[in-house]
Amino acid sequence: MSAGLFGLFDDVATLARMAAASVDDIGAAAGRASVKSAGVVVDDTAVTPQYVHGMAAERELPIIARIARGSLRNKLLFILPAALLLSQFVPWLLAPILMLGGTYLCYEGAEKVWERLRGHTEHELAAEAGPEAEEAMVASAIRTDFILSAEIMVIALNEVADASFVPRALILAVVAIAITALVYGVVGVIVKMDDVGLSLAQRSSAAAQRIGRGLVRAMPRLLAALSVVGVAAMIWVGGHILLVGTDDIGWHAPYEHVHHWEESVHDAVGGIGAVLGWLVNTGVSAAIGLVVGAVVVSVAHLLPRRGTEAADH
Repeated sequence: MSAGLFGLFDDVATLARMAAASVDDIGAAAGRASVKSAGVVVDDTAVTPQYVHGMAAERELPIIARIARGSLRNKLLFILPAALLLSQFVPWLLAPILMLGGTYLCYEGAEKVWERLRGHTEHELAAEAGPEAEEAMVASAIRTDFILSAEIMVIALNEVADASFVPRALILAVVAIAITALVYGVVGVIVKMDDVGLSLAQRSSAAAQRIGRGLVRAMPRLLAALSVVGVAAMIWVGGHILLVGTDDIGWHAPYEHVHHWEESVHDAVGGIGAVLGWLVNTGVSAAIGLVVGAVVVSVAHLLPRRGTEAADH
């Protein structure tokens, strides 16, 4: 009996080692997948602060928390199951669906450019109009996050495409939770740095006061800059999704041309060729995104007007 008990313990220990190795493998794969999607994560981090820019200080963290919960819900309840099922049964549908999402990002970015040219933004109006407008703004943020999250999850999915179904699902769940915590944790820190500055400015230490006053002066400019970067990021990421999507669905010429330009710049310049090549790709993607977004914004503004004219007649 004791031999059987020791044998059982040995089996349990073996299973525990196998489980630990599996956890390590999943963690490592999740880390690789997260690194691959780092570019979109940075864009997501830049996009989000614009939704609390101009809001009262006491509303900032609650709004970020609501958007973060919506982001996690997007990833775990909608994007993760859909991505797994599509990749398992109809992988050819992933690219067209992503391209629809990319078109929406282009539209969102171009719409915000149009609002700024007119002299006001949705978020300033939300700050002035109260809870109902704030609800609409949070919903808009979660919709935008849905597209960025889908891009992050598909990039991560491509990185672990060779894994079997269950490990793939676990890896993507880890990526979803880790990236959501990272993005909205960083956003929360950014938007509350002015409060940290105020606290430091009230300290008795002269050095702390200087740092605090510097933070208080810098944060409005930083948030305004991040708002601009966020709009640019939506246009760029949307255009890049469309550019890569055309290649995925079989129209190779646009992507091949851009890739050729990128490689030519990379090879011609030398040390900073990688950076300049990336800028070429980014610039073309942004141009595509702005053109597509402007077309969709024009159509979106034209259709209600035509509908109104038809109703008047």
